[in-house]
Amino acid sequence: MEWTGLYEYTTAATARLRIIIPITLVIIFLLLVFAFHSVSEAFLVAMSVPFAMAGGVFLQWALGYAMTTAVLIGYISVFAVAVQTGIIMVIFIREALDHRPADQSFLDAVVHGSTMRLRPKLMTVATIVLSLSLIPLSSGPGMEIMKPIAAPSIGGMVTSTLHVLFMTPCLFVITDDVRRYFARRRGGVQAEAGAL
Repeated sequence: MEWTGLYEYTTAATARLRIIIPITLVIIFLLLVFAFHSVSEAFLVAMSVPFAMAGGVFLQWALGYAMTTAVLIGYISVFAVAVQTGIIMVIFIREALDHRPADQSFLDAVVHGSTMRLRPKLMTVATIVLSLSLIPLSSGPGMEIMKPIAAPSIGGMVTSTLHVLFMTPCLFVITDDVRRYFARRRGGVQAEAGAL
């Protein structure tokens, strides 16, 4: 004997999503590497995914939703928005670095680029969060599916916003410092080898 009907469809969909979600994340990372021509910047943008997941998991737990297919779809949508906003933040920072005056430091250029991204990011997040915030309070036909989809999106957008606005510029500067450190170290080793 075996279960059939909606249970069978739900089990099959969940099994498929367990394969599709990791493959999708790998494809996103590879596309980021090709877009930025840098593994470090691709990793920097991809870091917004765990932060989005943390907020989504917290709100899902707080509202008491089980891990269903609808919840997984909500995670996929918030991952896409989190990566998109991370990409835009890195693009704004890069643009500020490319056009910085001679007297402006690297850190000031990063801060300038990230503050240029502040208003569009907050508008994006406010639109998503405010438009979905009424769904958990609603009742009626179809809401039992919409509520689990909205929960990860609302929670994930809040935490991914904090990450993109504050952590991404900091990690961008730290990554550049690490890159310069290894370049100096490599140059010192080559100078010693040339002296010998």
